[in-house]
Amino acid sequence: MLDKITVAGVSVDTRHWIGGRRVASASTFTDHSPIDGSELGEIARGGPAEARAAVAAARDAFPAWAGTSHAERARILHAIADGVEKRIEELAIVETTDNGALLRSHRRGVMPRVAHNFRFFADWLLTLDHEDFETRGHTNHVSWDPAGPCVLITPWNAPLMLATWKVAPALAAGDTVVLKPAEWSPLTASLLADIAAEAGLPAGVLNVVQGHGSEVGDALTSHPDVRRISFTGSVPTARRIAASAAANLTPLSLELGGKSPLLVFADADLDLAVDLAVEQYDNAGQVCLAGTRLLVEESVAEEFTRRFVQRASALTQGDPRDEATDVGPTIHPRQLEKIDGFVRRAVAAGARAVIGGHRKDGQYYAPTLLTDVAQNSEIVQEEVFGPVLTLQTFAGEDEAVRLADDTRFGLAATVVTGDRERAERVGGQLVAGTVWVNCFFVRDLRAPFGGSRQSGVGREGGTWSFDFYCDLKNTVTAPKGWNQDHG
Repeated sequence: MLDKITVAGVSVDTRHWIGGRRVASASTFTDHSPIDGSELGEIARGGPAEARAAVAAARDAFPAWAGTSHAERARILHAIADGVEKRIEELAIVETTDNGALLRSHRRGVMPRVAHNFRFFADWLLTLDHEDFETRGHTNHVSWDPAGPCVLITPWNAPLMLATWKVAPALAAGDTVVLKPAEWSPLTASLLADIAAEAGLPAGVLNVVQGHGSEVGDALTSHPDVRRISFTGSVPTARRIAASAAANLTPLSLELGGKSPLLVFADADLDLAVDLAVEQYDNAGQVCLAGTRLLVEESVAEEFTRRFVQRASALTQGDPRDEATDVGPTIHPRQLEKIDGFVRRAVAAGARAVIGGHRKDGQYYAPTLLTDVAQNSEIVQEEVFGPVLTLQTFAGEDEAVRLADDTRFGLAATVVTGDRERAERVGGQLVAGTVWVNCFFVRDLRAPFGGSRQSGVGREGGTWSFDFYCDLKNTVTAPKGWNQDHG
């Protein structure tokens, strides 16, 4: 295998990054571009040996990194952010080639936000504090102690963004990291390792191990030296990780799937509602937070649908490197087959495709809207993870909330209404980790992020991230007993 491949003019190392050096494997897997199915190269395929080596490197590097001052940790994280900003164009084109998301989005939004992730947690670390409080004259002081080596397992739909949502707070907390990127989009994780090393991150503090899920993942998640596991992905994989971690009682943070509702009330600005609904096709619908279940009040459903079809039909689907493209490809032939299967079964059960409902050439699936769907149907209850929305109607507020909450998920919800009191009332009843009102995908890193029910366990963001990546300690000091000679 070649140690490096060239992707859109950018050199990417295909080996693991373990203990500050590149490590090859005896076997490889082939990485393909979803844009045209072309082969990008052979990637080192890790297994138990690489997993153990990476955890050992993280374990050995932990004491020194945990003992590094907050100011020095923050300085290095800012240096990583500087490196990301210098390579935004390279990161953007490599990730677009690797996972098919829009190049314009990577350039203008995603990669700048990657840099922001490091800056935010670097700065948050320097202000992290709890006020001391007293109990019968005794002083309580709460501190955050670095926990140890962390295993971070990330998905393919937003590879670098979601990786750095985890890597940045873990490093800021003083933990060391083993990052396992998704095998369908591994390339920008390799570039991140280069950037971190150039920024002066000590060897072993960040390790990157590539490979197929269980082959390397089980060895990572069951390792007794791992102190935290953070995973973003599917519910079935989360169950496997939880079972693997159970023997060591390793704390987990799980951000899982969703089947989020987007509620449109009759008093809403319909143009805004339509814009928000069409936005759910972003990244070819491969967004866990997407409001894939459109719930529209009966009195405006016909007009909403008319405007939606008009807007959605105008979307341009094609090569994500083209500035004019709105919807790119699905990530992999298996994902495309999965999406198509959902739609075919739904139509066979009586659903009607108002738009789309079919595959296109290559790995592209037409943006689809299905109506005449039953609440208990597979298409309403299960996550498709593709450009497929359903539309149902409701007669009033109570029915809207009942339909919205009637799944096993609870990741997010969007409410579109012109009534502030209704927004507060409905938002308070929705089961969701995040509720957006008259907006979508506004993410502030100070806020908690995660899901309810089977959409996840735990919260990350702001202080919540440090609560997870650290061992919280409360030191209780008596008011007396001091040696007065020493103050």
